[in-house]
Amino acid sequence: GTYYAEGYPPEDIGVCTDVIWRAFKNAGYSLREMVNKDIMDREEAYVNIEKRDSNIDFRRVVNLRVFFEEYALSLTLDTDKIKEWQPGDIVIFGNDKHIGIVSDKRNSQGQPYIIHNGGQPKREEDYFKRGEVTEQGRVTGHYRFDASKISDDVLVKWQEAEY
Repeated sequence: GTYYAEGYPPEDIGVCTDVIWRAFKNAGYSLREMVNKDIMDREEAYVNIEKRDSNIDFRRVVNLRVFFEEYALSLTLDTDKIKEWQPGDIVIFGNDKHIGIVSDKRNSQGQPYIIHNGGQPKREEDYFKRGEVTEQGRVTGHYRFDASKISDDVLVKWQEAEY
């Protein structure tokens, strides 16, 4: 959770939110710029920001929840509805403490693995199995971001010079 003046940690370092912006980068979008633009456009929605800082605001789960609530489809929180959990979906856990992405890999019951960074040795794991036993592991947000349904004034393409 270290602060980086350039906004981005080195490729081999990161926290759970870094999994998300890197996924957006690989899809061709700058989550950092989209979140920062949204904060400027809808400052009142981001009630947890005391002082704006484009180098860290996009790396906070609470801010990503605000962004996805506005620009992504909210989906079921019931992990037993396995067909509604698709690869690439974004999942928030607990009280905005953790975030990950649904994998294409599934356990024997059909529940998807989660790609996340919580200090564990393997970044893709059967998180629902271990996570739901604690309040922090409870699913509190499930989103699907579909760039084709987002207006061009919200989408910001990734620029390699950013990183």
